[in-house]
Amino acid sequence: MTPVRGQLRGIATRPAKRAAMIAQAASVIHANAGVDGDSGRRPGRSQITVLSEETWRAACGEVGAALPWTMRRANLFVAGIPLQPLKGSRIVIGEVILEVTGETDPCHRMDEAHAGLRKALSPEARGGVRCRILAGGKIAVGDAIVWEPAMADLFESTPRAAQA
Repeated sequence: MTPVRGQLRGIATRPAKRAAMIAQAASVIHANAGVDGDSGRRPGRSQITVLSEETWRAACGEVGAALPWTMRRANLFVAGIPLQPLKGSRIVIGEVILEVTGETDPCHRMDEAHAGLRKALSPEARGGVRCRILAGGKIAVGDAIVWEPAMADLFESTPRAAQA
């Protein structure tokens, strides 16, 4: 499977727990601390969260409202890549490398933001993915993104005869 290219459409941080998300034009991703200015991030499987524009629009369509993507409280908003919770898949933005560790499950706060949003975000990983930061660096809205499948995905997609 070849890498898929997309685009970074948005960056957002929250200055404090439960604070409103603040959109940024550019930021720095720190390998040990997540997105510059985002509260509560530390090393681990959920240093940064990523939301797909395509799945967000599908969820908004389901609830019948055009909602701002920051309502989902994700750090990065991306378009054009198959944002699936395939563990080990990588999202590359310039020198930044993110490893997908799993799906970001929508919580009750989504229904506080808009009735029915939690349910609309549940199928097909519409709520986005959480990632571990493998390499940090500077990013900006409009940057190109490359999605690379996990090595296990590549192995599983190879015909059995080729694996022998």
